[in-house]
Amino acid sequence: MLFKPALLAASLVFLAPMSHAVDAAAAKALAQKSACLSCHAVDKKLVGPSYKDVAAKHKGEAGALDKVAARIKSGGSGIYGPIPMPPQPNLKDDELKLLAGWILAGAPDK
Repeated sequence: MLFKPALLAASLVFLAPMSHAVDAAAAKALAQKSACLSCHAVDKKLVGPSYKDVAAKHKGEAGALDKVAARIKSGGSGIYGPIPMPPQPNLKDDELKLLAGWILAGAPDK
């Protein structure tokens, strides 16, 4: 079946919001600066869940980026265990979304 250019363009516009470009180097540097990596690792549980576990939990979830960003900002406990995650209230919205997008992408190095 051949796609008409207008149909193809419309489908690409629809799919674009689902993917988030992630600046992995900037996100990892921010995670280090914010002490996130003291409690989280990419692929294993430390004090908190691994980033791969967080990504798997929210895979395909509508609004996951905003939800994870809000959780980073507010902190809390109970989702992954009783140990509380400290809040990051000083991070700007774009920094929160950068970290959340990186985490939801599985915390890639590149």
